[in-house]
Amino acid sequence: MLDERKRKILQAIINDYISTAEPIGSRTIARKYDLGISPATIRNEMADLELLGYIEQLHTSSGRIPSAKGYRLYVDALLSPETITEKEINLISNWYDVKVRRVEEVFQETAKIISRMTKNISLVLAPQLSQATFRYLQFLPLDESRVIVVVMTDSGFVENKVIVMPSGTTVEDLQRIALVVNKHLAGQALDSIKPSVLRRIKADVLANSRFFDVAMEAISQALTVDKKERVYLGGTTQLLNQPEFRDIDKVKNIFLMLEEEQLLCDLLHAHDGEGIAVTIGQENKYSGIQECSMISATYKLDGQIIGTIAVLGPTRMEYGKIMTLLDFMNSNLGQILKKYKL
Repeated sequence: MLDERKRKILQAIINDYISTAEPIGSRTIARKYDLGISPATIRNEMADLELLGYIEQLHTSSGRIPSAKGYRLYVDALLSPETITEKEINLISNWYDVKVRRVEEVFQETAKIISRMTKNISLVLAPQLSQATFRYLQFLPLDESRVIVVVMTDSGFVENKVIVMPSGTTVEDLQRIALVVNKHLAGQALDSIKPSVLRRIKADVLANSRFFDVAMEAISQALTVDKKERVYLGGTTQLLNQPEFRDIDKVKNIFLMLEEEQLLCDLLHAHDGEGIAVTIGQENKYSGIQECSMISATYKLDGQIIGTIAVLGPTRMEYGKIMTLLDFMNSNLGQILKKYKL
């Protein structure tokens, strides 16, 4: 455990480094922060902090910078509580009022406003709240004995299934079945299709009931698969504005990671609990972001956790400000979703 003086010096080092991105020395701390002790005393305390692993020196002639261990203590014990300002609340409210018209747009605009306010990359893990709807069914002859069943949804998802044609079935039979199905089901979500509608369709294609069963199986599979989670990103080039990542080679792995949606889903699912989670440096399991920190929070709809919002940036990030913002979004995003869902 650090005594109070060491804690104040560590807090001063971290606060200064977050704002300047420059290593800090004992004279600077004595001049900028009223700690009531001399530069020599500060220098001795900094030497102890370095031995304990809370700060580090990049070069022999430079000042000190925080280590991941230092940031961890800072986040866990040294951060002063912050509150979101009325100006920031109005900015968020106006952003949604101007930018959002449909529930699906809430997630993308949430990613954009968070990245704008934090100057870092934002990630929003979102469910597909509205079920995909059926657009059309097609039967495409593959050869003399096989046909491809094609189902298209409103979001562009395509489900293909190859089946063997029953003997005596013609291309005209297939086209007629597709016309009947499309007439009754176009624009409908699977869970909104009434049994009476299915009975009418089946009666219309009674001579080819096997095709009806195959078609409905393909439609069901397409609409189910299309309900997967999605990750929305904001400010993906923000890292290039950070001094730590001006070398493109340092951010290459991060950009490659951002292209892997399943990897991002797994990363965001690592925090599926309540409240705010902060992972710093090597605490991140994915090697591509072990020079970064990630702050994440889950959000709810009708009392159920349905997704995660997160900010990814250098370890030298404004932890207090970002945690306050995500806490606010965590508390209010459910109400924002309800506004556009109803």
